[in-house]
Amino acid sequence: MKLTTVEMSARPWVGALLAQPVLARLATANPITLQPHVVPVWFEWDGEAIWISSFDSTRKMRDLARNPRVSIVIDAVDDAEHNRGVIFEGKAEVISDPDAVVARATSIYVRYLGEAGARKPEPASWIVDPENRVIRLTPERIYIWGET
Repeated sequence: MKLTTVEMSARPWVGALLAQPVLARLATANPITLQPHVVPVWFEWDGEAIWISSFDSTRKMRDLARNPRVSIVIDAVDDAEHNRGVIFEGKAEVISDPDAVVARATSIYVRYLGEAGARKPEPASWIVDPENRVIRLTPERIYIWGET
């Protein structure tokens, strides 16, 4: 079912799913070979956009530099007969401003690791790494399945 962010917010299970620290899968595509590339990522949903932290040297970032169109799926399996999820599609933006990157990357890392975990030397060093960026997708299309 295709939705807007307003329609999506009227479905409490979608917000509950997006609030959980589950993995998302980010799909990019090489514009020359057309080869899709799908990777698991940590994310944060702010009610309007999905945010992902990444490094410039990754394939997903190289793909985004040449083709900003992406898809992101977040799903959950409740049991053998019940699964649900959301797909976001649109044009991603790469944010490189160091202050914005540190703020958003910290928030994402805390979401998955907790305050203490995010302060350990090795994710803390990643957050401030000069190669770190954040990807922002304000979705153009949103699809859901498995209403509960």
